[in-house]
Formats: sequence, structure tokens, C-alpha cells
Amino acid sequence: MNKENLVELVQEQLKSTKKDAEAVIALVFDSISKSLKKGEDAAISGFGSFVVKAKAARMGVNPKTGEKIHIAAKKVAKFRPAKALKDLLS
Repeated sequence: MNKENLVELVQEQLKSTKKDAEAVIALVFDSISKSLKKGEDAAISGFGSFVVKAKAARMGVNPKTGEKIHIAAKKVAKFRPAKALKDLLS
């Protein structure tokens, strides 16, 4: 499923216009993104939660040259599925 499929699904369920469905999907994604940018978790009951994790700076190796390089610290988004979703998939 991609964003376009999700928009079509919302449009059918709400019996709305495609523009309205796109606005709903955009609002959900924007809200999750803004929460993560603030460093907050975004949890959706029964589905899972998006969390921000810090990755420490480290040394890596350029696979082409074998040269050691410094990889800067950064924050990454992670998804943790809820138990209900895990149970659905098993």
C-alpha cells in the first residue's frame, strides 16, 4: 500500500472528494512528523508507535577505498508495532 492507495481508501470510506481525503492523510502524516521533530513519540493505539532514537557518532569504513571515515551523530525515526499488529501478522 502506498499513499495514493491510502487516499483512495479514505475517500471511499468517507464518501468524500479526493482532495478532502488527501488533506486528511496529509494532516495525519504532518502531525506525526511534527511530533517526531519535537522529540516526542507518536503512538497510535492498536497499530504502533513512532519514536525518535539517537545514534551516536562512530567510525566507519568507505567500502570502495577502505578509508576510515567519521560518521556524525544523528536522530532517526523508528517504528514499534503494537501487540495487536504483531498478533495479526503471526
